[in-house]
Amino acid sequence: MTLNHLLWESPSAGTGLDCIGDESRMLSYVEVEALVRAAAEDLAERGIGEGDVVGVMLGNSIELVVGVFGAWLLGAVATPINPTFTERELQYQLDDSNAKLLLTDEAVLSRLQNLRVPALNAAELRTVATGSPRARVTPATALALLIYTSGSTGQPKGVMLDHANLNAMAHAFAEHVAMSARDCALLVLPLFHVNAICLSLLAPISVGGSTVLMKRFSPLPFLEAIERHRPSYFCAVPAILARLVELPAEVSPGFSSVRFVLCGAAPVSEELLRLSAQRFGLRIIEGYGLTEASCASACNPLDGPHKLGTVGPALAGQQIRLTDESGNPVPTGERGEIRISGPTVMRGYHGRPEATAETIVDGWLRTGDVGVLDEDGYLRIVDRIKDMIIRGGENIYPKEIESHLATHPAVLESAVVGAAHPTLGEVPVAYVVAHPGAHPTVEELLAHCSVGLMKIKVPARLDVLESLPRNPVGKIDKPELRRRTAPFSSPARGMVGV
Repeated sequence: MTLNHLLWESPSAGTGLDCIGDESRMLSYVEVEALVRAAAEDLAERGIGEGDVVGVMLGNSIELVVGVFGAWLLGAVATPINPTFTERELQYQLDDSNAKLLLTDEAVLSRLQNLRVPALNAAELRTVATGSPRARVTPATALALLIYTSGSTGQPKGVMLDHANLNAMAHAFAEHVAMSARDCALLVLPLFHVNAICLSLLAPISVGGSTVLMKRFSPLPFLEAIERHRPSYFCAVPAILARLVELPAEVSPGFSSVRFVLCGAAPVSEELLRLSAQRFGLRIIEGYGLTEASCASACNPLDGPHKLGTVGPALAGQQIRLTDESGNPVPTGERGEIRISGPTVMRGYHGRPEATAETIVDGWLRTGDVGVLDEDGYLRIVDRIKDMIIRGGENIYPKEIESHLATHPAVLESAVVGAAHPTLGEVPVAYVVAHPGAHPTVEELLAHCSVGLMKIKVPARLDVLESLPRNPVGKIDKPELRRRTAPFSSPARGMVGV
C-alpha cells in the first residue's frame, strides 16, 4: 500500500509545486518536506521515537502541519489539542494519551502553571536539518493520530486512527469529488478535528494538490482569502454558511474558482442550503461521518442525483446499514441505528477496550445516530441516540459539563440539554439543583464553568431549580427538559466553535 497522504509519498513529493500555504506565503512540496525533516530531527533529539505520542496544541498554521508530519516521519503519533483548552482539559488529554512532549506556542506556555510533560515552543522548532534524517518505511498499521472526542460518559476518549485509516479516507474523498493536483483547499475548520486533517489537508496531498490555511473563520477575511488564493473547494459547517448569508446584499464575493463546498459536522437545513447556493452560486454537497470512521462515510455526489435533506450514499469502500436495537437490519425506508464498516473505521478507543467492544460490533461501527436509507442508498439523518449537542460543528457532551458542575460545592445535581439556535444549531443549557441551604448565583456557577471548560462548553443559559423532572424509574427526564427549553431567537454575532 502506498501511503500517498504522507508528504514524502505524495505524487508531488520533491517538486516545486504548491503544497501548504497560509495567508502570507505558499511553500512548495520540497520546502515543506525540508521543514518536516528538520522538525523530525529536532523531535528525535528530544527523545521522540517510534510509537511515542506528541501533543500538538497550536492554531491552524504551517508549524502545526510540520509538527504532525515531523512526528509521523519518526513513526510517532500526533494528538492534536484544541488551543483554547483550559489547563485541566489539556492535562487530561496529555495524561490519557501518554504524551511524551507538547508542541505549542508562547501564548499557551505563558498561561500554563503545572504542566507535567516537556513543552517545545513551535517558534523554536528547528527549520534546517543538520544531518540527513534516514527515511523510514511507515507501516500502514502504524498508529498516526489520537483524536479526542467529547466523552458521553463524562471524559473525552482518544480515537485511534492508523495510517491505513487516513489513507483510505483521503483517497475515498479525493475520488468522490474527482480531486487532482490542480485542486487547492481553503482550510478554515480547526486542525484539531479529523475533518480538517483528512478532507482539507491529507486528501489534497494524496493527489499532489495544495492547501491554504486560515487561522479562523470571519466572513470578510474569508471572502478576501477566496479572492486572493482562488481555491477550488472548502469544507464548512452550517454556521459558516449562515454567517455568509447574513452579509449585506451589496457584498458580492468572487466564488468563481470554487468547484464545490462540502458541508457537514452538524445538521443543516434545506433552507440554508438553498439560500447559500442561490446567493453565491455555490455547489454545496452535504456529508456525514464520525471521528471514529476517520471523518466522512456518506456524501452527496458532485455528478449524479443530489437529494436535499440527505447526506448522500456511502463513500467508496465503506458500507452503511441500519439496524434495530438488536442489530438486525431494518427494511428500506424505515428508521434504524446507523452502522458503518470499511477501511476507515478506527482501531478503537485508546486504553478503553470495553468502550471499543461496545462501539465496534462484528466489524461494524455503531454510530448512535438514527437514519433512514432510501431505495437509492441515500442516507437521511433523523435523530440521535446519544445526548450529544452540536454547537457550530463542535461536538459537546452534556455529561462532561455536568461532571464539572458537580465539582462546585453548592451543586447537588445538574442536567444539560441542547437548545436550538438559529446559526450555531444548538447550544448547551444547564439546569442546576443546589444542596439544601446553598444559594449559588447563576453568575457564580457560570464562572465556575469558565474556569474548567473551554468557552463553547460553558452553558449559554443556566437556571437554578428546586428539582429536576424525573421519569417513572427515577432518572432525570431529559426529554421533558428539552421540551421545556426555549430556543434562542437571535443569531450570535461571534463564531464560537468554528
